[in-house]
Amino acid sequence: MDTANLVKQLKDLSDGFGFCISEDAISKAIGFSRFKAYSKGEVIARTGDKANTAGLVISGVIRSYYVDTEGNDVTQYFAAEANWCIDSGMIGFDEMQTDWEALEDATVMLFDVDDMKKLIYSDENLKNVWISVLESGMRYKVYRENGFLVESATERYVDFRNRYPMLSKRVPQRYIATYLGITPESLSRIRSSLKENEN
Repeated sequence: MDTANLVKQLKDLSDGFGFCISEDAISKAIGFSRFKAYSKGEVIARTGDKANTAGLVISGVIRSYYVDTEGNDVTQYFAAEANWCIDSGMIGFDEMQTDWEALEDATVMLFDVDDMKKLIYSDENLKNVWISVLESGMRYKVYRENGFLVESATERYVDFRNRYPMLSKRVPQRYIATYLGITPESLSRIRSSLKENEN
């Protein structure tokens, strides 16, 4: 593995998202991490698995999902490049709270949760980055809840497309539908209606 190239790649990802993590901190994280490639469709973690390992998506798209009491597959979250995945342990859970699946061929930087938290708490900039990540997670949760409470399915789809333009092109429509809380057929009608209105 070309460590220098990997540090540069992660540094570029970090800077691209405005985190500006130092090369030294990145090198330390790489030192206790391993990198694993997953094939499209491969399940990375399941609900109830131990949550002592977490990951950062280096390439590809991964989704978090659960199966409800009626057996429906429901998408909770999409993680693309520079996003956390299988991260239940990072927010204090002992077990995975959802299943995780690769929607594209993906590479994930896997690390021990305790090792990463020690690194974060030892570096003032990393602590600030971590606070920013947690705040972003809370905003995301509020946005998701508000969407289901006050927006129509069409409004939720338009908002998703505006917030995540690349995901809307990379993720199969059936998963976007479950993320929005509607059937694939309903999403198809919404998309057709929006195209008609654009003409």
